[in-house]
Amino acid sequence: MKNIKYTVLSCTLVIMSACNDLNLNPLSEGSSGNWYSTEEEIVMSINDLFRDVFWPLDDQTWDDDYLYRESLTPINNGSITSDWSDNATRWLNAYKAITRANTLLYNFNRAEGKIAASTLERYEGIVRFARASFYSYLIARWGDVPFYTEPLTLDEAFQMGRIAKSEVLKNIYEDYDYAAAHVPETNNGGYPTKGAALAMKARIALYMQDWNTASTAAQACINLGVYKLHEDYPSLFLTSTKNAEESIFLLPRSIAFGVTIGTQNEVTRNRGGWGSAVPTWELFCSFLCTDGLPIDESPLFDPHNPYKNRDPRCTYTCVEPGTAHLGFIFEPHPDSLQVLNLSTGQYQINNDTRANAQYTSYNGLMRKKGVDEDWTKNSYRTDPDKIIIRYADVLLIYAEAKIEAGSIDQSVLDAMNQVRARAYGVDYTATDQYPAITTTNQAELRKILRIERRMEFSFENLRYMDLIRWRLAEIALNKARYGMLDVAELREKVVKPGLWFYPETPDLDENGIANFDPMYEKGLIKRLTVLIFDKSKQYLWPIPSKDILINSNLKQNEGY
Repeated sequence: MKNIKYTVLSCTLVIMSACNDLNLNPLSEGSSGNWYSTEEEIVMSINDLFRDVFWPLDDQTWDDDYLYRESLTPINNGSITSDWSDNATRWLNAYKAITRANTLLYNFNRAEGKIAASTLERYEGIVRFARASFYSYLIARWGDVPFYTEPLTLDEAFQMGRIAKSEVLKNIYEDYDYAAAHVPETNNGGYPTKGAALAMKARIALYMQDWNTASTAAQACINLGVYKLHEDYPSLFLTSTKNAEESIFLLPRSIAFGVTIGTQNEVTRNRGGWGSAVPTWELFCSFLCTDGLPIDESPLFDPHNPYKNRDPRCTYTCVEPGTAHLGFIFEPHPDSLQVLNLSTGQYQINNDTRANAQYTSYNGLMRKKGVDEDWTKNSYRTDPDKIIIRYADVLLIYAEAKIEAGSIDQSVLDAMNQVRARAYGVDYTATDQYPAITTTNQAELRKILRIERRMEFSFENLRYMDLIRWRLAEIALNKARYGMLDVAELREKVVKPGLWFYPETPDLDENGIANFDPMYEKGLIKRLTVLIFDKSKQYLWPIPSKDILINSNLKQNEGY
């Protein structure tokens, strides 16, 4: 959403905050009366489609990058059912949005002659972009779904069955193609642009393993020449960076209108937070070393100084002990009982070590990515842009699609290296200044690509769908989660023998997933919880039970 105009932001956010009554049947036509007859009415209806609630991100608590003490969710404790509330809400809201988009498109003829034909086509492109995105969300998580493109009566809605996702996908492509052909490349008044349509088409094509369509759409987006990687990776995710040149499609947030993110969970206890939601050890260990090798292969990795010689995104994502963060020197070591307050210049009790505060980070890690002083204000709420898709994703979508299609050439390496080199702060052509990717072996590139995505997109709510589409959820989400021993044992078994931070280097499997079981079996770390993922059913979500009960034509996904 390049060059977004924030005059549109205020109108959109007013609708987001004011339109709270969503209690409409998702497949039924709302009363439209004489609405849609003027440009103002059409614009208001379009803005309604871009409410925050209609663009949910997958919850980071579902994947293997995020740890909240000993808590799990229905996704990763194996208890997901057709009554799961989050599942029902996301299904419901997707169909509410689709119904509103269909109603709007159906009634565009009311404005003919009152609005220029080119303007009406642009508005239609925006609406069809939204509808394609809503259907994309549905087929990626539920598979075959009810599909309709015109307003329905209640009787029609209650009689609908599921349509093969391949057929829905064809219509998704048609909507994105129409949008790409009728909306401008830039300056679309804050609405999705041509690049956004191409990028989102590439993403759903990748999810559906349509490699040719994915690479073609991604290449078309790249060829626009509109987007580029934001030079400073860490600042991309801060409130101070709005509408970055890398953001292809985003929704603005606003504290004033109550559209925010942030909790005390990811703020250190020294700064007044809870220090309870942190990166997992598995994520931390996935970051490569500066020689481009994983930690169990690189001679540069030291388990007792694990932040040294790592890909820069490691310390951009996780707070390195001994460094400044939110006004304090961060230090989780059990013997660091005092900490320097950088504001006062004085030492005080260190509440980021479990020796003083038993409920602080259970594994000694804290999230740094996107977390700055703004998170400590406004009751721990902040408003960075909600990035739906950015240029780095398009580059890696292009590369992955070409890899999977077996069509590997220099453009694949260039796309991946652009993303990696940006993290090192150098141009991708300066191959002597970062671990450039050079192999053209498909299996090796597939592994590198998947690790690159994990390093690049941590805490951006993409990991869950990556695990689903790669069929790795049955591995990554069927493991124990580990943390540090309780303080007395930690001092005796780890600190005293000189084994802090990690007692030893964990092995990584062929998917780059660390195995901490041996350390646990030796009594050197603590098991916090065990993830459960049922591969026989959980690669798809269940159709909500209420919809099954009222419509006998809706068949449930297997296993639910």
